[in-house]
Amino acid sequence: MSLKPPETKSKDTTIAQPTTRIARGAGMDSLDPNHVANVATDESEPHSGSLTTVLIAVGANLVIAIAKTVAAVMTGSASMIAESAHSWADAGNGTLLIVAEKKAVKPADSSHPLGYGKESYVWSMIAAFGVFMAGSIVSIYTGITEWNAAESETNYTIGFIILAVAFVLEGFSLGQAYLQSKKHGEAINVSAIGYVINTSNPTLRGVFFEDLAAVIGLAVAAASMGMHAYTGQPFWDALGSIIVGILLGAVAIFLISRNRDFLVGYKVSEQIHGYALSELLNHADIDSVSYLHLEWVGPKKIFMVAAVDIAGNQKEREIAHKFEAIENQFRKDPLFQEVILTLSVPDADVLTLPDIVTPL
Repeated sequence: MSLKPPETKSKDTTIAQPTTRIARGAGMDSLDPNHVANVATDESEPHSGSLTTVLIAVGANLVIAIAKTVAAVMTGSASMIAESAHSWADAGNGTLLIVAEKKAVKPADSSHPLGYGKESYVWSMIAAFGVFMAGSIVSIYTGITEWNAAESETNYTIGFIILAVAFVLEGFSLGQAYLQSKKHGEAINVSAIGYVINTSNPTLRGVFFEDLAAVIGLAVAAASMGMHAYTGQPFWDALGSIIVGILLGAVAIFLISRNRDFLVGYKVSEQIHGYALSELLNHADIDSVSYLHLEWVGPKKIFMVAAVDIAGNQKEREIAHKFEAIENQFRKDPLFQEVILTLSVPDADVLTLPDIVTPL
């Protein structure tokens, strides 16, 4: 039917969760309704958890960045300078992720009938490209320029103390992101890492990998400073700065790639596909489904186009009204940003649910 902004979703109107009655199409008996319901519930949860995770990360990074900058000035350590750049980059990245979180929840309107969800991927990509790459370049450049620096008397005590405090704070922030990822992953039988890599939520993915890179970078910086202090060779410190820069660059490239995937139209997982197909097949007015297109149009927001065969022999006007009613029913589910139904062509091959829904 026509593409239009979805109706306002009230809190007490959601489409029915998958039932256990026998649906049309082979393979339906083997699909676990509880598992499918978990997938849908997980993907349609609000973003408040992600925003809290970002705010914790930004707050920790600002404190850490200031402390590292003071230590870098006092010690002159190349690794500490790289870590300072890293933390300022993380703080800037977190700020842009907050912007992404806010922009993505704007409701659909006439100029953006599929909503503003993809703004989240745009701002997350800007964060990854601009902030992370800037931190990467500063770190690598510092390491190169300090490689042949003359040895000088340096007391790294304050640097080690700040690195230890930063490790605790970054570890706490990483733990929060991990627990959130683990919670969502368990709902759909995937690992925390598997979930954070494939989730449609770029905010959670950005924070998780930002914090993971921070914890690894702190370990590298501490080891490099320790080797410098032990051997008296400044190139160890410079090497640590270069490694931190390469780490930041790798994280940036990965996050840019994932955001690009979702911007150009990324397919949903097999579980989500199974959930949508089961909901269509379980509908009393639908006999079969011959075509089903599902793609992410924002964090936890899907655009669905389906070709279906309506039960019974009905007139065109009646079919149009049934399509409108079914579309509106799906639009009440927070997972679906927009739903378009059309009639299947005669004798078209029909879709059936697989015997086993494969993991993400």
